Amino acid sequence: MEIKILGSGCKKCNELEENTKQALKEIGLDAKVIKVTDFKEIAKYGVMTTPALVVDEKVVSKGKVLKKDEIIEILSK
Repeated sequence: MEIKILGSGCKKCNELEENTKQALKEIGLDAKVIKVTDFKEIAKYGVMTTPALVVDEKVVSKGKVLKKDEIIEILSK
């Protein structure tokens, strides 16, 4: 599993990254977490509002900081 955090590196983006890492740790899932800050790369996903969460190349959230429990719910599907 590959997870990408799309954003400029702002506070919200960092918060989403931290929540994602906590969620992965809690459910014992080993996944690669990649931060994408290049706006051209972000635009390829059709994302205009960051932060965004991408799981295995599918955008699952954009424009908000998901809580750890919300991320766990997404990853459990």
